[in-house]
Amino acid sequence: MDKAVVAVLFGGRSSEHSISSATAGGVLRAIDRERFDVIPIGITRDGAYVLEDDDPGKFALDPGHLPEVVDNGTRILWPDSARSRELRVSDADGIRSLGEVDVVFPILHGRFGEDGTIQGFLELLDLPYVGAGLLMSAIGMDKHTTKQVLRAAGVPVVPWVTLTRGDLARDRAYAERRIRALGLPVFVKPARAGSSVGVSKVSSWEELDAALETAFAEDRAVLVEQAVTGREVECGVLQGRGGAQPRVSVAGEIVITGRDFYDFDAKYLGAPGIDLVCPAELASGELAEMQRIAARAFEAVGGEGLSRVDFFFTGTEFFVNEVNTMPGFTPISMFPTCWIASGLSYPDLITELVELALER
Repeated sequence: MDKAVVAVLFGGRSSEHSISSATAGGVLRAIDRERFDVIPIGITRDGAYVLEDDDPGKFALDPGHLPEVVDNGTRILWPDSARSRELRVSDADGIRSLGEVDVVFPILHGRFGEDGTIQGFLELLDLPYVGAGLLMSAIGMDKHTTKQVLRAAGVPVVPWVTLTRGDLARDRAYAERRIRALGLPVFVKPARAGSSVGVSKVSSWEELDAALETAFAEDRAVLVEQAVTGREVECGVLQGRGGAQPRVSVAGEIVITGRDFYDFDAKYLGAPGIDLVCPAELASGELAEMQRIAARAFEAVGGEGLSRVDFFFTGTEFFVNEVNTMPGFTPISMFPTCWIASGLSYPDLITELVELALER
């Protein structure tokens, strides 16, 4: 049987470029080479599609040097119509064919990748791809829209206020009254960013302006969320095969021991003060309720591909914090860790995602 050809797409124009590249390194290392041929395609920070090296070590996540897609002069030429799946590359020697691609694996975090833009591009070309579709990606990327959709579906969410610079300019006093009604502490975050980029914890109102500026540097809309006292727990969700119900992993827990919150440095650079525990210690009834809400949240935003659903657990109630449609996917990230603890290895998880894309 011929191998399926997987184009692994990574890098991109968002502030999460390096995390996407590091995730790609993990996927390139683990993907089953007996079942799949791989075409690694990097997207530079300027948006150029280049043929990258099939070298996992090149994209290792090193605190001293974050991985990056550098413009090497090549250019990927996508199919010229939906009737072809042939990829070509242009380089100093001319144009040559890379063959037909069966599925694209867009390991892209943040804007211009996780927000529906690349999904729409691939749908225009009629190329199958891994993960959420255009609408689910757009909903999941926008934290305000996600919360509105989840609340309408009866999924408990953390109270929040969304505002823009225009809101502050028109009536700052009213905006501040709404924010202060949430009480302290609050978290301030961009509406459309991930990996804790641009996120600040505000413990006194004197810190609010600086936190807003940090978040506005990433997006034009900002969320201010009420802090919930409780445990931070997460689980992975996979679309069911053949129309079956979503599958939900065991839970993992983020235990904060010496930081204000689970920030970028703790997530990816091994900074101290955070312990990741998987599986989390939950009673069987608590885990079942968490998994039920995770499946409900997944279906409410579109129910395609995969997601990581993040919760706050007060001891009596689960609040959904976020639904990530392309979560961190390095081998030590919580999404694959939860599935490994559920009995699905990292290589098998990659295979499952590719096969779901081909089935869809």
